[in-house]
Amino acid sequence: MQGDDTELTAAVRAAQSGDETAFRTVYRAVHPRLLGYLRTLVGDVEAEDVASEAWLQIARDLERFTGDADRFRGWAARIARNRALDHIRMRGRRPAIGGDESELAGRAADADTAGEALESLGTDHTFALIAQLPQDQAEAVVLRVVVGLDAKSAAGVLGKRPGAVRTAAHRGLRRLAELVTAPEAVPGQRQAQPSHTGANASTGVTQLRTRTQKDM
Repeated sequence: MQGDDTELTAAVRAAQSGDETAFRTVYRAVHPRLLGYLRTLVGDVEAEDVASEAWLQIARDLERFTGDADRFRGWAARIARNRALDHIRMRGRRPAIGGDESELAGRAADADTAGEALESLGTDHTFALIAQLPQDQAEAVVLRVVVGLDAKSAAGVLGKRPGAVRTAAHRGLRRLAELVTAPEAVPGQRQAQPSHTGANASTGVTQLRTRTQKDM
């Protein structure tokens, strides 16, 4: 278990005993990633509200949770996803992410996303790219790379087999690479620049793909 995971596991257990400081530690460690996941489901405007609902349930049910840091992240993500789906049903609309492969083929990324977008999945640009993926790929990428779940935990959140999640994550990362390195994704740049930009983007994608292969 990594140092951060050891600390999170200890904080979760202390929070279960009523330690408010420990609960704040858990919140600070998990909330940014959970919020990123919710952004892909309900969009930027409503993500905070849904996250608040999820944390209310997490706090209420925390005593019944059992497991380590990785299991906690998966448990929290599953609660957040259920709250997001409830929110979507109440609004009578589709998730924020989505589109099928045919829709995606003709859509380009924002002009300034090449190179930097995939180097930090916390950026708005990167989530704009992820939002262009089919829903299964977007969720798999965010759960694996942003939330930090292994394929088994991500599969538990999505109600799918780990192999299906691995496949969706790989396809999503491959599509992100295509979006970022496509010439039309960086209009207005000089002809000498695309190769440099593409190299940066490819490096970012390679780093992300490596991070998702930890349990292949």
